[in-house]
Amino acid sequence: MSARLPQSAAWPRAVHLLATGRCVPERLVENAELEAMTGRVFHDWLVANTGIEARCWMRPDQVGSDLGLIAALAALEQAQIDAADVDLLIVATDTPDQPSPATSAVLQHKLGAHRAGVFDVNSACAGFVTALDLAARLIATDRRLQRVLVVGIYGMSRFLDLADKATSTLFADGAGAVLLGAAPAGAAPGYLAGARFADGQYHDALGIFGGGTARPSTSEALAAHGAPRVEFARKLPATFNLERWPALVREVLDEAGADVDDVALFVFTQLNKRTIEAVMGALGQPMDRAHTIMERWGYTGSACVPMALDDAARRGRLKVGDLVVLCASGGGVSMAAAALRWTAPPPADRPA
Repeated sequence: MSARLPQSAAWPRAVHLLATGRCVPERLVENAELEAMTGRVFHDWLVANTGIEARCWMRPDQVGSDLGLIAALAALEQAQIDAADVDLLIVATDTPDQPSPATSAVLQHKLGAHRAGVFDVNSACAGFVTALDLAARLIATDRRLQRVLVVGIYGMSRFLDLADKATSTLFADGAGAVLLGAAPAGAAPGYLAGARFADGQYHDALGIFGGGTARPSTSEALAAHGAPRVEFARKLPATFNLERWPALVREVLDEAGADVDDVALFVFTQLNKRTIEAVMGALGQPMDRAHTIMERWGYTGSACVPMALDDAARRGRLKVGDLVVLCASGGGVSMAAAALRWTAPPPADRPA
């Protein structure tokens, strides 16, 4: 075990993770159903190359903030905290309810967190880990903040073109939440470190390019480009995550005063299980130290890391004191990583 001190040891206040929650939409779309919908056969290839066997989509009468509400309520129930006691609500999403105002304001109203300040973070699929790092630093330095709720929301089914072979099989919907709080005086840090990386030359490779000032939803733009949809507009380097994730993980662990062998659980962006396997190999770690959910729930973008974290906790994979590393990447290209000591009590409900 490393003897180095985490950078967070010098923060004015230590930050703990208090609870997690998630929302998995009710509609499960297995590969066979999607094959029938699209008229294409892809199951064997998709499972072999990404691990995705199914995905979940929200109902037509739901929006992203509805999914976030379910995840947020689950986290608050686990922590036995009332929504009125949340001081700040941060939503990480690139599929907002609307371009403006912030989806966090909508969620604040639905949740009843009337005391909470709100803002959104859009760093694509790296947004949740970015927002979590920001939330921890705000708690550490602002004594008015006792509890901050961070919610990742993904409603990409609303932006799918089922005729697009590159995107229609991957994307799903969901939400995940983490409640952070100021630790008791004298307590050891729970949140230890965060790190970020971006390579903006790929800003036009993957995203939803319609609906903003560059391509507003005017009748002319809609006629020329169609409705806003998720697009792989140009190729990213196939090994981008494999090249960047190990370095980002080591950076955040160095800041945390820990080593790779100290980590009990890794949670990566849940787009491609084969990439996660390769990264774990590059880190010299067994695959059983990583937790994955894309097999059952598809790719849930900015929600996938907290959804996987909550699933791991509810399956008994985490105990107090465990070192956990989160690492995410998304369009932009943007990346973020975080290291934390698990401080949440075991969830009362466990999956069968």
